[in-house]
Amino acid sequence: MIETFDQPWEAVSDLRITGVRAIVTAPGGIPLVVVRIDTSEPGLYGLGCATFTQRWKAVVTVIEEHLARLLVGRYPGDIEDLGRLARFSAYWREGPVGNNAISGVDQALWDILGKRAGLPVHELLGGKVRAAADTYTHAGGATVEETLDQAEAFIEAGWRHVRLQVSQLGRGSYGAPSLVGMTDAGAPYPHGWQVSEYLRRTPELFAAARARLGDQVELLHDVHSRLSPKQAVTLARSLEDYRLFFLEDVLAPELWDQLPGVRAASPVPIAVGELATSMTDATRLVLGGGVDLIRCHISAIGGLSAARKLAAAAELVGVRTAWHSPGDTSPIGAAANIALDVTSAAFGIQECHVYPEPVHEVFPGTPRVVNGWWYPNDEPGWGIAIDEEAAARYPAELSGHDAWAAGVRGIDGGLIAP
Repeated sequence: MIETFDQPWEAVSDLRITGVRAIVTAPGGIPLVVVRIDTSEPGLYGLGCATFTQRWKAVVTVIEEHLARLLVGRYPGDIEDLGRLARFSAYWREGPVGNNAISGVDQALWDILGKRAGLPVHELLGGKVRAAADTYTHAGGATVEETLDQAEAFIEAGWRHVRLQVSQLGRGSYGAPSLVGMTDAGAPYPHGWQVSEYLRRTPELFAAARARLGDQVELLHDVHSRLSPKQAVTLARSLEDYRLFFLEDVLAPELWDQLPGVRAASPVPIAVGELATSMTDATRLVLGGGVDLIRCHISAIGGLSAARKLAAAAELVGVRTAWHSPGDTSPIGAAANIALDVTSAAFGIQECHVYPEPVHEVFPGTPRVVNGWWYPNDEPGWGIAIDEEAAARYPAELSGHDAWAAGVRGIDGGLIAP
């Protein structure tokens, strides 16, 4: 029996939350966590993204064992109060497990609100300031040539922004295939990742890209948090001639206090925030002068309610948004990103994932890319449903990220931020 908590004030209707549960599925091969909130009105339910792929079982426990009892019996229109209750009730707050669970609840409540109003969520946020979100996609090959072949194909398909990554020998490449081979046969860890090789190889990639792709396409690159502040500045300056749209995640979160200095010394825009695990941390990035673009995983900071406040803060100080949206963002999370993109003046660019057909089977209404653009769904709420029978055909396993991260080491054997 779920213990319920009293409604703290008289609600505008007798509509109440009757159930809160997590649905875990992996139709694209990546574990996705979706919160479903049911209500006392037959057929009225909401969906929200709570995906923390690497620790999805922990998120499910928080949703079903801790948050459900706070929510059942409450009026679903009190979105802000319910989010604050979920956050403060744990006492020790913030962090990706709790905030992903809260995000799923938050987005599901917005979905319910849109369905009750008969409006898409972007209308509830104030309506469009643009028709669609321009997106970027990812090209990553084992060689420079393979990367640029992929980039050319994306450009021909309509994309105007392409992120470029290329493999290094050994383990630890990010955004491109791992190459089997030793980087230093005499080292304690001969398959190790070497920052010197990375700092040499990356400018070569972008020099070749500009020579082959020309100046019309926007180019991006993800460091994946592996550099020291001095190394980050060195890389940024070596890429100046190639006019990057942004350079992403140059420092690990433990060094974010040094981002303002790196940004000031960098001739290319700096995008950071994927590893922010609270709205508080993300807001400090925006207001502290450390970023040109903020690119949070909105499920990790608490959902749409948190992200729209962050977007408002970004607009006030000239920072642009570039919300995180790879394959470990569910289609509902992608829809939330798009709703923010088309309603915020702070929009910069949107990361894009082309979902495979099994995802569309499980989540009817999943966004499809059109010439590099993502358009908002005009159906009420998120405009995305879930076929739970189909979802059950794609059971989730534990993420393979743990095994990969364990191998991202230097040639001396020391772990490197993956």
